[in-house]
Amino acid sequence: MVNQAKVLSAKELQAEVSRLNEELQMRDQLVQQLSQELFRLVKGNTGFTPNPETSERQQAQMQSMREQLQEVEQQVSFYQEQINERDAEVYQLRQTVQELTDRSMMLEQVVQELPGVYHQKFAERIAPVKEKVEMLQRENRQLHAELQSVSYRLAVKNRRAKGLDLPALGASEDSAIIKMPSFGNA
Repeated sequence: MVNQAKVLSAKELQAEVSRLNEELQMRDQLVQQLSQELFRLVKGNTGFTPNPETSERQQAQMQSMREQLQEVEQQVSFYQEQINERDAEVYQLRQTVQELTDRSMMLEQVVQELPGVYHQKFAERIAPVKEKVEMLQRENRQLHAELQSVSYRLAVKNRRAKGLDLPALGASEDSAIIKMPSFGNA
């Protein structure tokens, strides 16, 4: 199990794995030396009849060596188990790093695409507003032109009604004199 309170970095894990491998190699060498010594002792004792004292001592030594060998094998198993656990942790951490890297790249791509998406969405939302503004401006110009036309006609009508039109130049006896309209008491 991964101890969540004690999360090691990849370098620390590699250093720990290296240290465990070195210890394992040292134990392997010790096992090799013990097995060679055992082989030498067994091979050297084949040509004579065993002496009971020597035999008991050798059996004690053999028992001691077996116990040492068993301890070494247990330690090797323990370290191998730890190495396997660390390898599993390293694999899991690499998977997590890969997933986070992929997610980071995806988010970076989304961030890079956001201005274009927002520009497109804004353009889609602003298009009806632009059309409405243009329609209102056309309507405003049309109404303004109609207002000017009505104002002009009203002004012409008012001038005629009040006699403010320009005098007509016509052939009359007083053709040399131009009559100016009177403004009354104004």
